Amino acid sequence: MHPSPTRRRPVPGYASASVLAGVLGGAGGAAAAVSWHYSTVLLHPSVHPGRPERVLGTGPGVVELTPNRLTLQPGVWGLRGPAGLTVVGPVLDRSRRRVTRELRAGPVPEPGPAVLDAGPFDPDPGARGLPFDDVVVRTGIGPAPAWDVPAPAWSDGRTWAICVHGRGGARREALRALPALHAAGLRQLVISYRGDGTAPASPDGRSHLGDTEWHDVAAAAEHALAAGATRLVLVGWSMGAAVGGAFLDRSEHAAAVAAVVWDAPLLDWRRTLRRQARNRALPPSLAAVAARFTERRIGIDLDRFDLIRNPPTVRPPTLLLHSDADTAVPVDLSRELAAGAPAASWPVTYREFLGTEHTGSWNADPDAYESTVTGFLRSVL
Repeated sequence: MHPSPTRRRPVPGYASASVLAGVLGGAGGAAAAVSWHYSTVLLHPSVHPGRPERVLGTGPGVVELTPNRLTLQPGVWGLRGPAGLTVVGPVLDRSRRRVTRELRAGPVPEPGPAVLDAGPFDPDPGARGLPFDDVVVRTGIGPAPAWDVPAPAWSDGRTWAICVHGRGGARREALRALPALHAAGLRQLVISYRGDGTAPASPDGRSHLGDTEWHDVAAAAEHALAAGATRLVLVGWSMGAAVGGAFLDRSEHAAAVAAVVWDAPLLDWRRTLRRQARNRALPPSLAAVAARFTERRIGIDLDRFDLIRNPPTVRPPTLLLHSDADTAVPVDLSRELAAGAPAASWPVTYREFLGTEHTGSWNADPDAYESTVTGFLRSVL
């Protein structure tokens, strides 16, 4: 899940919400319609970001943006506009009308609409200086493209990382972490999964919030094991953790997972939906109704995705990375899992970063993030 506003488009199921409101009538019908619409948005994530930010101008080594919660974040970000993807660095100056950031690499942004992008790298692992092959993972619903990034020459290459992006995301979400995984000696399989715009769509055209997507991770595990992997490392962003948790709980290959790295992990769908409802100025009761609609529409049991109360069957050493300013997935979930993990016999390491939005921990401090990931994997592998 991603915090940046997205371009609005017609959402499948909205007409059903209107019909439902008319049938129920009154305030109750309106509340049900809003909850139905909220559920529909959840099940049909947009992969086409809008351009909610605005470039005011550029100068030697700087770019000026309209100030808002996102453009004032610390660290290193991408800025995507008509000219392409530009890398911008820390805030250098700010006022009520503009924020000035360092301009690091890429095309000079054009004045006008743009979007701040947590991923400052495009389009593939070559942008991180890493060789790779385009491969296909054979899933139960068709071929899913993946990147196969070789292990460093000094490694035996038998431990594979399987990188799983978040809801509404894509494989490029993993590009920030690839050097850290490479430095730990891992071969990496950066996968797509059903419904992400690259892999085949789910048969019903909906996101299943991890409840079916984990099968594609299982197919990736089979691919890696058939190619000589003896150990697996699950790496996931946001909903990628929900997908990974389902894999650890249900897959016959879960025992091969030697370590887990989760960035801004979605560890409880119900509490995350309540946070998202607050972001939309909706009362928590509507989030509960939306959750019930969602469960009925896709046949999911959201309680199975509360990894704090219902940890997965297989619980390898796990690193959690989360930012304290995340407004999309509550940071309290990571804090609570880390605090309660010993009682669940789950070895969990937690590192918190400051001041950035959802999945922005790398952006806040790339060096600290990468050294944390590499150090953790070296210690547990």
